[in-house]
Amino acid sequence: MVENLARKTEQWLLTQKEQRGARGFVVGLSGGIDSAVTATLCRNVCPDNTLGIIMPCFSNKLDAEHAELLAKTIGIEYKTVILDKVFSQMVKLLTGNEYDPGKKDLTIANIKPRLRMTTLYYYAAKTQSLVVGTGNRCELTVGYFTKYGDGGVDILPIANFVKGEVKELAKYLGVPEPIISKPPSAGLWMGQNDEIEMGITYEELDDYILNGRADERVKKIVDDLARKSMHKRQLPATPPL
Repeated sequence: MVENLARKTEQWLLTQKEQRGARGFVVGLSGGIDSAVTATLCRNVCPDNTLGIIMPCFSNKLDAEHAELLAKTIGIEYKTVILDKVFSQMVKLLTGNEYDPGKKDLTIANIKPRLRMTTLYYYAAKTQSLVVGTGNRCELTVGYFTKYGDGGVDILPIANFVKGEVKELAKYLGVPEPIISKPPSAGLWMGQNDEIEMGITYEELDDYILNGRADERVKKIVDDLARKSMHKRQLPATPPL
């Protein structure tokens, strides 16, 4: 089953690359399981032209270490672009204040993934490659991504897989265990945890998406998140002709 999922996704990646006339893939390496699985699938399709970009931005040092571990384990070229300074300057320009890493402010935190996407598209343009997104089905369902940040990509190869399936793929593909077992986090601020922020576990979310099973609390949280984030999954609205 998991082998079939991997092969089908790799074939899809190859088709996308050929149809779009791209030379390869550019993937942001966060140190998390989603980017690890995505990068490994890309490497399997295009071993000589998959580029990983590690982009620390007031991030947990362990994330960059795991990103490097992944790149070296699967044998892809990678670059590290430290975004601390440009992010700080942007925050100061917009707010008039110095960045406070301990403050949980999404309007500020969302600048990080947008700077990262700017970086990825620079390298994609330089190498005639596709920017490969790392969003999974759970994140896309509830809108757990930044509009025009990690959501602004060319292709999303693991978009049909819930978190449990991503974990199975990670094991099958040989992703290092420390990456598989670490708590999921978007890394927008220190100590951020996906499940705590959403108020539900990925296991609960997986079950609701795949089987429609959930208690009323989970259903309400998921349905509310999906409704509020609908704009993220749509093209910009245009008036009728």
